[in-house]
Amino acid sequence: MRSTTPIGPLMTDIQGKELAEQEKAFLKQESVGGIILFSRHYDSPEQIRDLICSLRAAAGKPLLVAVDHEGGRVQRFREGFTRLPAARSFLDKSGSFEEALRLSELAGWLMAIELRSVDVDFSFAPVLDVDCGISEIIGDRSFSENPEQVGMLTSAYRKGMNRAGMAAVGKHFPGHGSVAPDSHIAIPEDDRAFELIEQHDLPPFKILVDEGLEGIMPAHIIYRQVDDKPAGFSEKWIKDILRRQLGFNGVIFSDDLSMEGASCMGGYPQRAREALKAGCDMVLVCNDSGATEEVLNGSCLEQSPESSKRLEMMVGKFPVDRQKLVESKEWQQAAEEIEALL
Repeated sequence: MRSTTPIGPLMTDIQGKELAEQEKAFLKQESVGGIILFSRHYDSPEQIRDLICSLRAAAGKPLLVAVDHEGGRVQRFREGFTRLPAARSFLDKSGSFEEALRLSELAGWLMAIELRSVDVDFSFAPVLDVDCGISEIIGDRSFSENPEQVGMLTSAYRKGMNRAGMAAVGKHFPGHGSVAPDSHIAIPEDDRAFELIEQHDLPPFKILVDEGLEGIMPAHIIYRQVDDKPAGFSEKWIKDILRRQLGFNGVIFSDDLSMEGASCMGGYPQRAREALKAGCDMVLVCNDSGATEEVLNGSCLEQSPESSKRLEMMVGKFPVDRQKLVESKEWQQAAEEIEALL
């Protein structure tokens, strides 16, 4: 039976590979609705599944478990998982665009099915940014330099994820590929007119939104010609453009509020309040237990019934038996073919 307890609007993390006794209490707090996992949490598939089981048991309520697991430079779980290539590999190492589409869907399935086999609900993927040869933090995480190709390849990738029972999260709206600074350590600005962003960066988002994309993460970038706030704190970007203009009905996740790109919005409690006010459904606070505590103690994280309902679509759709998976011909062939792209 589905729980009637709403999924809270805060996603955060824990310190290590096991759940500490003092961390159990904050998991029960009403606002905490998700945990994001990193490499420091991981030893093996068996260990991470046990950790996730303990997280869910301690919360005693619905809890989304997520990870950044794109492949290439961004893959948190490695030993015991298939090594995934960077997104650009599907296009660069295939003989045709049709083959690139097939490989993209296969990689999306492989990534998602392995994560579902340890009870991770979803990965923050795919990257919908269009590479312009400017942003080092994006680079080969982008599927292509061509907006239409990005849309088609990420659509295929999402189909693979969905086939494995996983929802997708497109990032970084409205596009990070034309900005050089890394929002982890800077407050990037993009001075292009909206019309240029609309023509070059938004097509992949439009394609996937039209197909029913489940989640989107805005960028911590200030697009000066549109608003003086980063996109993830901007009602213009979230409510006017993403919701009304593009018709997006899925979940909107803030990027990590502990990143430098969010620092212009004030202290952590204010960042959380402003992101939710702008239209985010869930805010992320990562790698800073003090910041998490500040948010929980200093913010009234208001959540609408609509936000809570939307968050339910991110729950993994069906359980996956890991032993049966790794014994299956489908997984063995997919892993061999995708690893060959490295």
